[in-house]
Amino acid sequence: MHLFVRTMGVAGALLGGATAIAEAQASHEVRLEADPKSGEYAFSPATVIARPGDVLVFKLVNGAPHSVVFEARGLSPAARQTLNASMPRRSADLSSPLLTENGAEYRVTVPALPSGSYGFFCLPHRAYDMRGELQVK
Repeated sequence: MHLFVRTMGVAGALLGGATAIAEAQASHEVRLEADPKSGEYAFSPATVIARPGDVLVFKLVNGAPHSVVFEARGLSPAARQTLNASMPRRSADLSSPLLTENGAEYRVTVPALPSGSYGFFCLPHRAYDMRGELQVK
């Protein structure tokens, strides 16, 4: 009888592991694109809906250089600190390094931020209104 209980315990643990794998983080690719002839510079998609733990992959497609800078306006000091901590190799406050090569990627794991909208822009193309929005659920 004890052997049966132990076997079921191991099976239960294995099934629990399968559940954890099924709940892995999502990855969201955001393309950084530009058409200098038309003057259109964009994040595609412009709006990303994600949950804490999801990974944002900003990928430079064309029109280099590009960057990702989160809007500081409206952020609480705690949210600002949390977002900064989730951005590897920052070049400045809430700013990614400059991406200069087609195919370059910048990855940010969405931190535990309050639900809401968080705007971002490309610093080199801010005058062209290259903007995006992260919606944290």
